Amino acid sequence: MKVGVLTAGGDCPGLNAAIRGVVARVTGGGGECVGIQKGWRGLMEGLVRPLTRDDVRGILYQGGTILGTSRMDPYVHGNGYESVRETVESAGIDSLVVIGGDGSLRTAARLEAEGLPVVGVPKTIDNDIPGTDVTFGFHTAVQIVTDAIDRLTTTAESHNRVMVVEVMGRTAGWIAAYAGIAGGAEAILVPEVEYDLDDLAERLRRRHKAGHDYSIVVVAEGTPTPEGDPATRGVDAYGFARLGGVGNVIAAELERLTGYECRVMTLGYLQRGGTPTAYDRILATRLGLAAGALAVAGESGVMVAVDGEDIVPVPLSVVDQPPRQLDTARMEDAAWFFA
Repeated sequence: MKVGVLTAGGDCPGLNAAIRGVVARVTGGGGECVGIQKGWRGLMEGLVRPLTRDDVRGILYQGGTILGTSRMDPYVHGNGYESVRETVESAGIDSLVVIGGDGSLRTAARLEAEGLPVVGVPKTIDNDIPGTDVTFGFHTAVQIVTDAIDRLTTTAESHNRVMVVEVMGRTAGWIAAYAGIAGGAEAILVPEVEYDLDDLAERLRRRHKAGHDYSIVVVAEGTPTPEGDPATRGVDAYGFARLGGVGNVIAAELERLTGYECRVMTLGYLQRGGTPTAYDRILATRLGLAAGALAVAGESGVMVAVDGEDIVPVPLSVVDQPPRQLDTARMEDAAWFFA
């Protein structure tokens, strides 16, 4: 049995731990493992190299992906399975483990439908992939944002400012909600919950008049502007909107409504770089091991997922469902501190 593994789409902390898990499980069971470099591009262009246990030693704590990734897609930039068939056959790949987000896993599902045996591993800092309770990368991103909020709080307090922190998450507010709670934010704005800027401005005024003359407001990038529109910067190669800029809109409105100086910090790609937390290393390792086991067993069209404390296989077709939205109970928890 020869199993290929690739990382596709955006990078996130924990990818190397997942790769390491796949390789350990496949080679430990007597199989062979090959790495496809640069995501789907590598499968289309024949960028394949052997992966042994020695190749994945010492990568557990590293951020990024030793295999590289890209935004190329066989259905956007090629002819589907025909675009990758030559590489699959020449490399002798019996099964492919795809570590990716919702877009990459949808591509994997389409290839599986055309005859390529596939096992999916969900990853994204956004935590919005349906069918799994959590994705690796998310907890590291939350820790990074929380650390940033801690640092911004000291400068906000020193200068009596309102700091608006815009975070990633696309159309889901998981990062904003969790990091906002952990960082003690005075307000959290997410796509799943409507907000009233006049009410927020009044709450900030009350807080400042009570002697706490600084505030932290966390805003998820997919939060609509006060007019109800998404803040975007064009579209990417797949036609998806490039979200971003809502923090600037919110800050300008809050400054107008309150008269307080508002500054914006857009954390951007900082949130998905660097070494993964212990939690994400363990989660990615477990998912990689489970995916390797399924591939060796000849399973296909499945995705490894988190169900409570367990790792379970679910149909890969689950990724066709809408993105998993934030559990608004987290916002109800946070609201007790929005006084």
